[in-house]
This record gives sequence, C-alpha cells and structure tokens, in this order.
Amino acid sequence: MSATVKRPPILLLVPISMLCTLVAVVFGRLAYGLVLPVMRETLGLSYSQAANLGTLTALGYLVLLLYAGVFAGRHGGKHSILLGLSLGACGFAGLSIFSAYPLLMLCMVLMGFGTAFTFTPLVSLLGAWYPERRGMVIGFSGSGVGIGILLTGALVPIITQSGDEASWRMIWAAFAGISVFVIAMVAVFLRNPPQYEEPVSMLQGLKTVYQNPHVVRMALIYGVVGLTYIVQVLFMYSFALDAGVAAPVAGRLVAVMGFVSIFSGPIWGWLADRVGHGRALTFCMTVAIFATLLPVFWPVTLAFSVHFLLTGLSVSGLFTSVLAAATSTVKPQHAAMAVSFVTVFFALGQLVGPALAGLLIDWQQDFRLTFALSAILMLGGAIASYGSTAVAGKSQTP
Repeated sequence: MSATVKRPPILLLVPISMLCTLVAVVFGRLAYGLVLPVMRETLGLSYSQAANLGTLTALGYLVLLLYAGVFAGRHGGKHSILLGLSLGACGFAGLSIFSAYPLLMLCMVLMGFGTAFTFTPLVSLLGAWYPERRGMVIGFSGSGVGIGILLTGALVPIITQSGDEASWRMIWAAFAGISVFVIAMVAVFLRNPPQYEEPVSMLQGLKTVYQNPHVVRMALIYGVVGLTYIVQVLFMYSFALDAGVAAPVAGRLVAVMGFVSIFSGPIWGWLADRVGHGRALTFCMTVAIFATLLPVFWPVTLAFSVHFLLTGLSVSGLFTSVLAAATSTVKPQHAAMAVSFVTVFFALGQLVGPALAGLLIDWQQDFRLTFALSAILMLGGAIASYGSTAVAGKSQTP
C-alpha cells in the first residue's frame, strides 16, 4: 500500500466489517435455523419444504459467488457490498410479509445473492487496505458471526416463544431494519482501496489453483465443512427441541456457541501458524466429530450443551485453517483465486446439505441418522486433512 494513500482507520474499518458480516452471514444464512421451527409450524411446511428454502439460499450464494468477485473487481468492493446488503434487506423484508411458498423461495434466493455480493468482496477489500494485517482484520470481521450468533441465539427463541404467531415475521422485519442501518454506514464511511493491475488473468489463476493437488484437497474438505456445518446450523436447534430441551435453554446454548466462536478464531489462527494448518484442521475436525456424535448417542440437555460449546470452539478453526491452508502452496497473486475456488466447494456443500438432511429427517422422523452421517463425512475430511500436512510442508510457496 502506497504511503501516499490514506487508509481508513482500522478502528472504523473493523466495526463496519463486523456489521456487514453480521447481516450477510448471520441474518442471511444462519439465523434461519433459529426461526425455522415456529415459521415451519405457522406456515404448515414439511421439513423437506423448510430445508429446500435453506437450499435456495445456498444456491443463490453459489450461483453468484465467482461473479461477485468479478463485479467487485470492476466496480469496487464498496459497490458490491452495498448491492449485497440491499439484496439481503429485500429478502428479509419479503419474509416479514409473504406467506406464499413461491415468494418465500424468491426471498431466500435474494438472501443468498446478498451474501455472495457482500462477504467475499468484503474480505478482499479488508486485505487490500491492510495487507500487512490481513489475518487480523479478516479475523475480526469473522467475529461478527460469533457476535450475531450470540445475539440471535439469545433473543430469537424468546421472541418466537412469545405466543404471537407473527413473532417470526417481526424477526425478519428487524433484520431488514438493521440492514438498512448498515447500508447507510457503508455508504458514508467505507472506501474502495486503490486499484492495482492484476498480474494474471482470472482464467490463468483458476488454471493454477485447480492444477494444485493441495488446493483441490482443501476444496473437497471445505465442501464437507460446508455441508456438515449448515446441517448443524439448520437442524441441531430443532433436534434439541425434539429431544425435550426447552426453547429458551436451547437458545442460550446457541448463544454460548456464538460467544465462544468470537474468540476461538484468533486462537485457532495462532495455533495453526505454530503447528501447521493441516494439523490444526485435523484437530478441529476431530473436535467437531465428537461434538456431533454426542447428542446422537445421548440426546439429553447436557450432551447438547457440550455439543454447542465444542462447536463454538471448533467452527472458526475449521474456516480459518482451510482458507489458510488453501493459500499456503500458491503464489501470493493466486491466493484470491485459491480462496474463491475452495469457497465454491463450500457453497456446494451448503447447497446439497439442507435438502439431503430434510429428506432424511422426514423419512426417519428423527435427527440422529442425519447427524451420524455428518460425523462420518467429517471423519473423511479429518483423514484427508491429516494427509495434507506433509504435502503442504514440502511445497509451501516462500
């Protein structure tokens, strides 16, 4: 970054990035699992129909994921983020009004579009303004996810259990209102970094990363992470309710998960730098496997409590370790392409996960088979990540 370019203060950039992440990721992707039980009951939706709505959000995200990066490169990250936040706000507002299933589907797609245009360009913008503190600023923006989960986990169940059938609509309306506030903050305070000429084309960069076996391995692992994580987000809360855990208690457990994840990301990043990203990823996935299996074999409040605690401890490490490992064997100018490439697999996992889980739950009228299969998939990812350690260590780009 040229010394003549005045950068936005990091104390201003970080809070705005956290708010953007809160809206795009928590409101746009993760909060649906908390609103789902009462929303499904009020509208008379089957689990398959409810899961398909979550799948549509993932589909919207996947379809525009790569294009959002191109759009941000041409028009600037700020314009992309503003567009993404606006699309998300439209989706939230629609869900607060509509009852017809086709219109609900449209709103969920808009939320996926919003996440695509917001999150990836945001990460690129942060890294461009503060390349020497890239991990720190991106890590802090990711803390917005933990803060959002903490708040929604504490408040959403209380609101939905108030007895008012329209309570879930109030939640989506509140999300829309907060989105408008964040849009105003971005419009006033966020600035695009100066543009630099790309040393390689998009096609050249993609060719480089998909011919890198280590990056491909990380992409497959990230696909498993995406599939299993979204299933946990959408259905573990419902599993807890089905097992007899009171809604306020389950909500507080989700809040604890969010609170822990606020701080676990930087810790996992530090650990990964010390022991290697592959080893850290293997350990994270092992913790996640245990957390997933515990309520499968022992569906009581204590088991769910341990599950949400361990998930909060491990989930940020999964994301951080995969993305760091994906860029560890490519040249710096190919790093963005490596992140985009592996994120496509993550989005594919999130696309198929809810639909498959919904079918299994409807078929079994039980959640345990779904989460047992999730643990098996994570075991495969853990084995693959363990095997990647030696490869990354030998071929890391200086």
